[in-house]
Amino acid sequence: MSIWLATTSFVMIILVGLAVDLGGQVQAQQRARDVAAQAARTAGQQVQASTAIRGEGAFADASRARTAAQAYLASAGVTGTVSIGGGNTITVNTTERYFTKFLGIIGINSMTVTGKASSRLVRAVEGNEK
Repeated sequence: MSIWLATTSFVMIILVGLAVDLGGQVQAQQRARDVAAQAARTAGQQVQASTAIRGEGAFADASRARTAAQAYLASAGVTGTVSIGGGNTITVNTTERYFTKFLGIIGINSMTVTGKASSRLVRAVEGNEK
């Protein structure tokens, strides 16, 4: 009877560990996506003033946008990459690690989570994208 109790207790601990750690992984994944979105938004605010003032379009200042996004990632404590495509689309990829609370018992000490978000600069005149 005591072997059965020990076995079921171990299985219950593993099941609770799965619930806690998979929930923690989902939360870490959501944070990675949120940080990516906010970094992309921050980068999207770095507009080339000369073309925007002349009404020729909204394009990101690539150097300032990349610097702003990387600064946001650093302040959030997340690693990631920033790419700018076509002059008006900023894409941020983030990578973070979730350190498990219970699954270390079976050798799973951490899980890698990623996030990805993009922002696109547009010029609108009277509600129409130009």
